[in-house]
Formats: sequence, C-alpha cells, structure tokens
Amino acid sequence: MFVGDSLSLNQWQSLTCMLHKAVPLVKYELVSIRGLSIFKFPAYNVSIMFWRNGLLVDVVNEKIGRVLKLDSLENGDSWKTVDILIFHSWHWWHFTGSQQRWDFFQEGNITYKDMDRLVAYRKGLSTWARWVDSNIDPIKTQVFFQGVSPDHDNASDWGDPNAKNCIGQQKPVLQRTYPGGRNLAEVVVEKVLRKMSTSVYLLNVTTLSQFRKDGHPSIYGYGGHRGSDCIHWCLPGVPDAWNDLLYKALFYNA
Repeated sequence: MFVGDSLSLNQWQSLTCMLHKAVPLVKYELVSIRGLSIFKFPAYNVSIMFWRNGLLVDVVNEKIGRVLKLDSLENGDSWKTVDILIFHSWHWWHFTGSQQRWDFFQEGNITYKDMDRLVAYRKGLSTWARWVDSNIDPIKTQVFFQGVSPDHDNASDWGDPNAKNCIGQQKPVLQRTYPGGRNLAEVVVEKVLRKMSTSVYLLNVTTLSQFRKDGHPSIYGYGGHRGSDCIHWCLPGVPDAWNDLLYKALFYNA
C-alpha cells in the first residue's frame, strides 16, 4: 500500500503499469473508493493499493476552520493490515494561501496561524514515526518511506540562466552534483527516521530525481498550456526508476 499524495500516486500508477505489462493476459480489477484505489490480480491474490493522504497527520474541521493537528494521527487503522507500506509526505506542506489544505496549525492546546514549514513537517513526520513505532509489527509488515520528490519550478536550482522552469527541458542535469544542493526536507526525513525504533527503509529518490529536470509533464500536465507542471513525473520515466529501486529494496529486506 502506498500512502501519500499525488507523487505517491505517480509511483503507484507506474508500478501497476509495469506489473500489467509483465503479465498482460492475466485479468485485473481496478476499484476506487473515495481516497482508496485498489489494483488487483485475483489469480495471484495480490492487491496494490494507493491511499491518498498527503499530510499523514490529521486535518479536522472545527469552528475556526480546518486545523492541521501536528500531534494527531487517528486514521491509520487500515494501514496495519497490509504486508508492505510505502509512505510519502512533503508536497502539500509547503503550499501557502488558497492552495494549502488547512487554516491553522495545532500542537497540543496551542494553535498557530502559521509556522515555518520545515518545522511543521518535522513535527508532523515525528507523529507519524511514533505511530509506526507503536502500531506496526516489523515481522508482518515492511515499511518504506519514499524520499522527497523534488520539483523543477526554478531553473536557477540547476544554474540555467536561459530557462524559467522545466518547460522545454529535454536533457537531464549533466553535472556530477546538483547545483541547487540537497533538498532541506530530505534532511528532515533522514533525521526523523534515525530516531525510530522500527526499521524503515528510506527509498532515497531525491538526488537522482533532481537531475531529471526533463522528466516532468510540463505543459502537458495539470493546467495544460495555461500553466506548467514541474512537480509530477511522466510515465514511463522517473517513477519507473523509483520502482526499480523498490524492487531491489524488497529483496534486500526480505
């Protein structure tokens, strides 16, 4: 089961396509129920699921508005029953204004109108980490965290003075190191995982994806020619590489 945002959806879609390609004559079923999508191979008794939950922690509608509760995770019961869990969260945390999915942050009894997003991300991810440590039996369930998926909205990150963002990019970044440096959210993820008692495998996709400025839908993504999509990834492409890494990691951790 993939649990996360639309970047998790990207990887789930890629994986289901790869599996179907491997056994094209085998019947499959595709079911969507609210935020849950299920791709099944009944003949093999296998289900690959995607649970849309971009923040992992709870967002609750209250009188003052939508409250993002940094220390609360009450919606994870359905995650406990699967064999493999692949979590992802970051994309929604840095949204502001009308794009963000909440009106207030809350930790304990203290409510904030706003907060440094990396601080909020660390607090929310720490709540998720405590939930995993308290609720997941590592003998029954393998846990992965999909590393932070980078965007290419700012061409200065890869040192191109002639471009604005990913639109029109046809080649990867051809340098030994990524000019923009490490993604700060990636550092937060690593620090949180190191403190956990449960073994969580970091599917570290960040650096390899940073180099793929050419891998986005661009004007062919959300918004079409009216905008740019330098966040999501083309299929086939980068998510296929993520799933190759996942495949090898599954055997490594078996």
